[in-house]
Amino acid sequence: MPKIGILAIQGDVREHGLMLSAIGQQWEEVRLPSQLYDLDGLIIPGGESTTIVQMIDTYDLRIPLQSLATNGLAVWGTCAGMIVVAKKLSDRKPVPLGLIDIEVSRNAFGRQIDSFETTVTITGIDGPPVHAVFIRAPQVINVGPNVDVLSTLGNEDPVVIRENKILATSFHPELTHDTRMHELFVRIAGS
Repeated sequence: MPKIGILAIQGDVREHGLMLSAIGQQWEEVRLPSQLYDLDGLIIPGGESTTIVQMIDTYDLRIPLQSLATNGLAVWGTCAGMIVVAKKLSDRKPVPLGLIDIEVSRNAFGRQIDSFETTVTITGIDGPPVHAVFIRAPQVINVGPNVDVLSTLGNEDPVVIRENKILATSFHPELTHDTRMHELFVRIAGS
């Protein structure tokens, strides 16, 4: 069983933990660089991207995260986490980690009042479409040549993307009762 951590400096840490526990996956909270080195996978949860990036830099997590991801650590960014793992943002701040070759526009689907729920079909997940909760969601506006688009919204906007062991979703799978996205990430981390 792979060892999974959840970046526990801001955001939906508890919710991701509940989903992992529901599938029998042990996990631990990660706040310091020393806690990264024996992980197989790390979830960067939804929350507020500027705050998450500031805390990553405050706790000196940026360089270890980038190095470990380059060397095979699986990383999954959900919503704000997608912004954090992106290579480039349409905004000047925050400065993302550059783990996946995408350009992202923050809050592109609208403000809090414009949040919505829908279903999406995801390559690599069997069964019915996945229920997706979009809250001030980021939009992928450019995808690099080695990035796989696993799901789109209305056959246009990529909402689940993967490059090697880096996974990103513009929605919040941790806010549903469907554990299949978490199961997919655990498989990626264990491969």
